[in-house]
Amino acid sequence: MTLQVSTGHGQDELALLTETVRLAADNVARGGGPFGALVARNGEVLAVGSNQVTPTLDPTAHAEVVAIRGACRRLGDFRLTGCVLVTSCEPCPLCLSAALWARVDRVLYAADRHDAAAAGFDDLAFHRLFETPRETWSVRVEQIDHAERTAPFAAWLARPDRTKY
Repeated sequence: MTLQVSTGHGQDELALLTETVRLAADNVARGGGPFGALVARNGEVLAVGSNQVTPTLDPTAHAEVVAIRGACRRLGDFRLTGCVLVTSCEPCPLCLSAALWARVDRVLYAADRHDAAAAGFDDLAFHRLFETPRETWSVRVEQIDHAERTAPFAAWLARPDRTKY
């Protein structure tokens, strides 16, 4: 899909946000979740995504992740430096982490975590969870000491041809 806009300010950003809201609404009409996203660079939309969690049975197939995966494939790189991630809703911690790992320059969103919570989504609860100590979480996350725990990192560091993240 090509939506030619500048990723500067004002009307251009509004056009990108409008497209993600349209993607989200179209996804709802097809029976999916109310989330849409796109990745753009230099005014060109590289990839779009809509929430695919239920049709693919993949809890990580959020709109932002789908768009990031598509943009990375299109560019042939796992880094999206110089790109903007635009979403119909504030990214949840999963999607925000994906954006950080992808090294996007900027994230823009329309609705926020409170809007998602009002529609019955867990985003707000997950944002709040990360603000609390791990020992209070309902899911136990714990480290177990292992004698070889750093062996994979030593092997990584020993490779002169490793790709820097």
